[in-house]
Amino acid sequence: MSMLVVVTENAPPRLRGRLAIWLLEVRAGVYVGDVSKRVREMIWHQTRQLLEEGNAVMAWATNSESGFEFQTLGKNRREPVDLDGLRLVSFLPIENQ
Repeated sequence: MSMLVVVTENAPPRLRGRLAIWLLEVRAGVYVGDVSKRVREMIWHQTRQLLEEGNAVMAWATNSESGFEFQTLGKNRREPVDLDGLRLVSFLPIENQ
């Protein structure tokens, strides 16, 4: 079991309800819990299927150098990048309106 955090933006109600089955929604779109790897993978699979036009990030505790891993879905200015085996976040420029 490991600590899991899922943050969603513009998620449809169906996905929010599904996440609330497994995790506690501590703020709008912010879910936390202590789940197994199998449950974490099932949650991410359902998030991928139900997200529609929204975006999401999932972070969980690991024994890595940073102490956590994360993955993202959907459009967002923040983009994961690998730098010498360390996952960091790069900010994309603001699109001209």
